[in-house]
Formats: sequence, C-alpha cells, structure tokens
Amino acid sequence: MNKEPEIRNTYKIHENGKVGEVQIADEVVAVIAGLAATEVKGVSATSGNVTNEIAGKLGKKNLSKGVKVMVNEDAVSVDMALTLEYGYGIPEVAKQVQEKVKLAIENMTGLQVQDVNVRIAGVNIVKE
Repeated sequence: MNKEPEIRNTYKIHENGKVGEVQIADEVVAVIAGLAATEVKGVSATSGNVTNEIAGKLGKKNLSKGVKVMVNEDAVSVDMALTLEYGYGIPEVAKQVQEKVKLAIENMTGLQVQDVNVRIAGVNIVKE
C-alpha cells in the first residue's frame, strides 16, 4: 500500500542567509491562528466542517480546523470560523480574536497579516 506524499504549501521567509533558509508550511500558520483565537476569553473553539468534527470526536485533534490561511508573496489573509460561549459580546470577542491572531502570526513567523476574517459559526450554551 503506497501512500501518496502530502502536498503542502511552504513559504520562504529568509533565503540566501549564512546558515540556510527558513520555510513555513501554511498549516503551521493556521495552527498558530487557531491557538491564538482559542486563548481569547469567550471563544469556545474553532469550528470546522463535518469531517473535522467527526475526527475530533474520534480523538484526533486538528488544531487548524475552521481556519483557512492564504499566503501571498507579501501578506497573509486568515479566514476562521469560531464557536463562542453564551453571554459574550460578539463584536468585542471578534475584535480581540482579530488582534490576537494578527499579533501571534506576525511575531512568530515574521509574515505581514493583511486581514483576519472571523465568522461566528455557533454559540456554546452550557447548562448548569
């Protein structure tokens, strides 16, 4: 059973250096964005499609679920879907997510973030 190699986009951020070059896979940028978003108070989780939800229930964690990253030559664009906790203001939480994701990607990768688009896919209601 031959497994086909996984195709990943990578982006060079330092080339022709004395030591070598640094390449970042787009999935890494998506994981950074997903983790940064879930650190914001009021965010329950990133929301993926049905396949990602089933994989999550089977114990396979995908930290980039619900996050789509497009890296151009000079900028990064992030689209993400989130589930929020009930009782938090959507505009405030979304703004905090945008700022935190932008800061995390720029600090960790050196790439410039053009925009962070947030879609609220659900609200988590916890019964006490």
